Amino acid sequence: MSSNSEFLWYIPNDVKTGHRGDNSGASANNLETLTAQARALEDHGWKGALIGTGWGRPDTFTVAAALAARTTTFEPLIATRPGYWRPANFAAAAATLDQLTGGRVKVNIVSGQDSLSAYGDSEGDQTQRYARTKEFMRLVRRLWTEEDVSHAGEYFQVTNSTVAPRLEPRGARRHPQLYFGGASEAAEQVAATEADVQLFWGEPLDDVAERIARLKTLSRDLDRDLPPLEFGLRITTLVRDTAEAAWADAQAKVADMARVKGAGWNDHGGPVAVGQRRLLDLQARGDVIDDNLYTAPGKFGGGGAGTTWLVGSAEEVARSLKKYRDLGITHFILSDTPYLTEIKRQGDTLLPLLRG
Repeated sequence: MSSNSEFLWYIPNDVKTGHRGDNSGASANNLETLTAQARALEDHGWKGALIGTGWGRPDTFTVAAALAARTTTFEPLIATRPGYWRPANFAAAAATLDQLTGGRVKVNIVSGQDSLSAYGDSEGDQTQRYARTKEFMRLVRRLWTEEDVSHAGEYFQVTNSTVAPRLEPRGARRHPQLYFGGASEAAEQVAATEADVQLFWGEPLDDVAERIARLKTLSRDLDRDLPPLEFGLRITTLVRDTAEAAWADAQAKVADMARVKGAGWNDHGGPVAVGQRRLLDLQARGDVIDDNLYTAPGKFGGGGAGTTWLVGSAEEVARSLKKYRDLGITHFILSDTPYLTEIKRQGDTLLPLLRG
């Protein structure tokens, strides 16, 4: 793969035990368990991890700061929501953590539905939700790169705002990258104009190629004034020593999901978003698409990145990921459970093949 590809993992950040079959038990979200995962990521070749968000989970920014303080190279991809944060507050917090860690902060802007009233937020329909997200992203970027910012928008206002500390350019990096997901028309318009990295879930190769082409066209049509949009893949990777062992474990996991009716697997509850619907609709095309994209988990409660899995030996999964790379994917966020075991296994067996 290209030397500019990056490989992140996933830390669910959930007080409930057994997330997607993890075996950490009651210690799943204590600082020692999370630190062990972050340090293992450093030791086994990963750049960092996406840290999940949502009301009813621990505060993502606090967890990211704690883990950054206990590591030296680990880069937290901090999931955050407009409305949970206001732009100037978030810009200042992220700039502070970025300065303290020497430029290790990444940001994932989440615009899907949440328990908004629980933290005093409210919003209207999908159009309004993404309009607010677009304004949030544009204003945060301005606060990171400009001084004495004044903005009077539909959703946010600041007057003579200068964030401290000021972010230091680090090569071509002027500020933390803004990752973004979403498959609706409204979401893709936000990605095309405001995101640095558009994340896809585990769709078939042809579908991802179609979406990349559409987003590139949108970027031109909407007069994007930022560097070219980059693309990422967030997917479950079930890797074992042989294909036979991988498929046996995959089928056993799905059988267990069916037994517990998907408990612990789907942290994307509520109305089914467009991106999630695209994944669930893949079941009509078969249990296995392309070489080893497994759609059966979605039948039994798998949600988000747990809906489809790449299954196989390290060589087979690496070959599939390289095909996504050939389409233009340069950011990979992988995971499987047990989290700590798979950080080490896939770091030692899969990552060297992807970098070779």
